[in-house]
Amino acid sequence: MKTEAIILAAGQGSRMKSSKPKVLHEVAGKAMVQHVLDSSKHIVDHCHLVVGHGAEQVKESLKNEAVTYALQEQQLGTGHAVAQAMPEVSEESLVLVLYGDVPLIKSETLSQLILAAQDGQLGLLTATISNPHGYGRIVRNDKGEVVAIVEEKDADEPQKSITEVNTGILAVSAAHLNNWLPRLSSENAQKEYYLTDIIEMAAADGVAINTVSPTCFEETLGVNNRQQQAHLERWYQRQVAEQLMVQGVTLMDPERIDVRGTLTVGQDVVIDINTVFEGDVSLESGVYVGPNSIVKSSTIGEGTKINANSIVDQSIIGPKCDIGPFARIRPGTETAAQAKIGNFVETKKSIIGAGSKVNHLSYVGDSVVEDSVNIGAGTITCNYDGVNKYKTKIGTGSFVGSNSTLVAPVALASETFVAAGSVITKDTENGKLVVGRSRQKTIEGWKRPTKD
Repeated sequence: MKTEAIILAAGQGSRMKSSKPKVLHEVAGKAMVQHVLDSSKHIVDHCHLVVGHGAEQVKESLKNEAVTYALQEQQLGTGHAVAQAMPEVSEESLVLVLYGDVPLIKSETLSQLILAAQDGQLGLLTATISNPHGYGRIVRNDKGEVVAIVEEKDADEPQKSITEVNTGILAVSAAHLNNWLPRLSSENAQKEYYLTDIIEMAAADGVAINTVSPTCFEETLGVNNRQQQAHLERWYQRQVAEQLMVQGVTLMDPERIDVRGTLTVGQDVVIDINTVFEGDVSLESGVYVGPNSIVKSSTIGEGTKINANSIVDQSIIGPKCDIGPFARIRPGTETAAQAKIGNFVETKKSIIGAGSKVNHLSYVGDSVVEDSVNIGAGTITCNYDGVNKYKTKIGTGSFVGSNSTLVAPVALASETFVAAGSVITKDTENGKLVVGRSRQKTIEGWKRPTKD
């Protein structure tokens, strides 16, 4: 049977105190609704998104996703929201109902729920918790069969003592939904059309209701305020930290690492405190990442050290390199083995050859630095004339003295020696010393200025 997901994402989320739609707020560096899509889109045939507040922002955020949108102009409850998407859902489909602000639901859990709803049955995701306050309660009969869900505001005292709660996530046939949704009533404390009321209808119609439980309750938690967002963020990061340690990674403090994407690791990786990994990052065996460092969408080669307070962004760092501290490696940088990029050095769209060193206080942009080059402190490549970018090439074995300026386009031949304080504007010859500075003069008769 074809399976289609309806993801409810129309709410404003006023408690977030934000102009941004609630479902676009992030957990682990990704919009909550994107988490839900990523968990569901590979196990269903199509996704429908019910939007309302900030609909255009949501559509723009998900412009690369193959989803169908339904507009809920008035927020009249979950049942009303699902009804807005049903005209685009095939009558023969199984429908999976999800929530754009419940970001950490797992694909495995959803697959179990879909199985529980086969053959005209209804699959309901429930959880048993010690403090059920605020949740709809699962009401069962003497046989243990689910017969209804009662919302907190409509529950009597015996019902409030029930600890099995509704998560809101369910799976059922489109045919059943098309039968039940028009029969929903708003005669309740919230004056809304509750999707949960279909449970009682299902029981009355003799439809089997099969419950599935998540592996952990956090899978089902929604985000309505900043506190809940922070809770899920920390819980998620702790799960990532635990998995990294299972793989053999040394974490100096598992509470102080943030992975906002995917992190692939080799053996004997050591990650110090307050580190952030964004996008797709690969740390090969023996890598050390120092405290307060950020690595974005990069590959770090075997045995390389990323020292404290460094940023590596969209770059490829070779094996046994030494980066930082306080280095900024900008997009497009590639380093070969045993390269050294030291403190307060910035690189951008440059190749740094094997064994080459840019030790401190320098900028290397749009450059090819060949092997065994030594670039002194305060050196910059002037690659931009205000309109166009130009290339600098520094040949193998060259030495660039401190406080030098290389004005691109320019090529330093192999074994060039640039005297400190030089401005180089012309290509050089192999093995030559080049000096590009004015002659020092002593001004006779000069007197120090004095105040009037």
